[in-house]
Amino acid sequence: MQLTDVRDVPKTIRVECEAFGPGGTIPEKYTGEGDDVSPSVAWGNLPRSTQEVAVVCQDPDAPGDDPFVHWVVYKIPVGKDRLAEGRIGDALEGVNDFGGPGWRGPLPPRGHDLHHYHFLVYALDKQLDLPPGLTRDELLEAMEGHVRAWGESVGTFQR
Repeated sequence: MQLTDVRDVPKTIRVECEAFGPGGTIPEKYTGEGDDVSPSVAWGNLPRSTQEVAVVCQDPDAPGDDPFVHWVVYKIPVGKDRLAEGRIGDALEGVNDFGGPGWRGPLPPRGHDLHHYHFLVYALDKQLDLPPGLTRDELLEAMEGHVRAWGESVGTFQR
């Protein structure tokens, strides 16, 4: 599922994953072959109308029709400008496509081509009243009409 209105929203948020540069290889520490700890994700250039931030990490190169979801974080207070390595602070985590809450790092099938992991950051114009444990699709549905800007950083990994 995609946000239907995101195509009309400016892609102006600056997103950085401190452990790897844009298009860089995600270090093993952050993968299913390593410690599987969530990487630090930082952002800037949020619109003034931002009331809340959400982060999704997904792999569109995974087998299947939809991107494989590795992380769903939402209700991030507007004053925060990052998720620190291994921590989400006061935010809520949703369910990933491994079937559990929180971060699960890259672990593509052996022999697959290079996979691309999109860390998407969304600026919302409203504080959403949401419970913990949402799927990506449930979050995207709740965000519909409230995304004012977005941005992404992409990391890669191959086994």
